[in-house]
Amino acid sequence: MRLTLALHARLYSIHSFSPETPVPAEVFAQQMFFIGKTREELSVVVPSELELDSLEAETNWICLEVLGPLGFSMTGILSRISAILAENHISIFAISTFDTDYILVKKEKRELAVAALKKNGYQIIDHPQTAD
Repeated sequence: MRLTLALHARLYSIHSFSPETPVPAEVFAQQMFFIGKTREELSVVVPSELELDSLEAETNWICLEVLGPLGFSMTGILSRISAILAENHISIFAISTFDTDYILVKKEKRELAVAALKKNGYQIIDHPQTAD
């Protein structure tokens, strides 16, 4: 099966907060955001142009979206992509939703990541919503 990944035009930042911190209201106004909360931390992923007062932030991540929807019976998709990127010494931040997976890669590794994935049979296209 040949999968297609859509490369988003926008850059993203990953923020870390203490778990009791309320999620900043401006996060919910973004077209795309991700929130993860555990007993130890609160992580928020937002477009980089939104500056948040977080404990720590990692900026300049590009987003590769596995075009779906992907059924729950499909196995190994994220595993294969992350293995290819790991073999090329590319760190990732992975996010999964009900329908698909998103792989964030540092901006400076973009060309290397795209080349590695293409070499392994993945099709990379520009995300259809260029203003996302």
